[in-house]
Amino acid sequence: MPNLKSAKKALRQNLKRYIQNKRLKERVKRWSKKFDSIVKEKNYDEAKKVLAYLQKLIDKAAKKNIFHKNKASRLVSRLYKKLNSIESLGTK
Repeated sequence: MPNLKSAKKALRQNLKRYIQNKRLKERVKRWSKKFDSIVKEKNYDEAKKVLAYLQKLIDKAAKKNIFHKNKASRLVSRLYKKLNSIESLGTK
C-alpha cells in the first residue's frame, strides 16, 4: 500500500484509468465478434453499419493510447477487408 499522499492519489488514478481502458477494449472485442457473425451471415448492409461504429471505437482507443495507432489501423484495415469480401459476392 502506498504511504505518501501523492502515491495514494496515483493509485486511485491508475485504477480509474485501468477500468476505463478495460471497458473500451471489451467493447471493441464485443463489437468485433458481432461484426464477424454478421459477416458470416453475409448481411452487407448491417455489417457496414456495425463497422462504422466499430471503427469509431477503435479510433477512440488509439487516440487514448489504449491501442497503438498502427495496431488500430491494422484492425480497421482487416475489418474492411472482410466487409469487401462479402460485397464482392454480390450480396448487397
